[in-house]
Amino acid sequence: MKEEQPILPAPGPAAQPWLLTLPARIFSYIFHPLFIPLIATWYLEFVHGGYFIGVPQVQKVKILFSVAANTVLFPGATVLLLKALGFIKTIFLTTRRERIVPFVATNIFYFWMFLVFHNQPEVPLVLTGFALGVFLASSAGFFANMYFKISMHALGMGALCGLVLVIIYTSSEYPVFPAAMVIFLLTGIVGTSRLAISDHQPIEIYAGILIGAICQVLAAAITGFPA
Repeated sequence: MKEEQPILPAPGPAAQPWLLTLPARIFSYIFHPLFIPLIATWYLEFVHGGYFIGVPQVQKVKILFSVAANTVLFPGATVLLLKALGFIKTIFLTTRRERIVPFVATNIFYFWMFLVFHNQPEVPLVLTGFALGVFLASSAGFFANMYFKISMHALGMGALCGLVLVIIYTSSEYPVFPAAMVIFLLTGIVGTSRLAISDHQPIEIYAGILIGAICQVLAAAITGFPA
């Protein structure tokens, strides 16, 4: 009888020099997907300058805190609670199974943020559309996660890319190209960082960026921006 061969574990990602992994981890932390909506809101309020003209500073800060609560605080607390209860092994969500509940929870928070902004006429339509795009991208990521380990970092950076593409296409009053070039460059750096320090495949990075960008364009069309 032929002796059964032992099943060997699948090889993990190849070890990389610390000069590569250290900046890769820094970029992965700074541009964590939970921070992307906050970064986009800050850019629209305080950098772009065209959409929040006439909005009081206090109102801008309130909107920023609302985004922080719904996209950073509540989802982050959910992940920590899942870790404390033993539903996930690590807060880094290294497996597709561990991502299921966090995806569902963040979708709820993202949709609530969109509803709040949709019912507040003082919130510019560009931010309302971005909130909807984030919800759509997270929902698409949830379904994609059933088949492959799509990169959540790439989904977030793709959403930023989609936002600036929508702004470039719909507005010519303010210079957006410098910011767009920076965001495109950062997207490449973050994608490369995830390949260096995680077990992602290139297709999982490309799919995340593409889905994130497409969802932003689709959300702009749904909300009627820039009308």
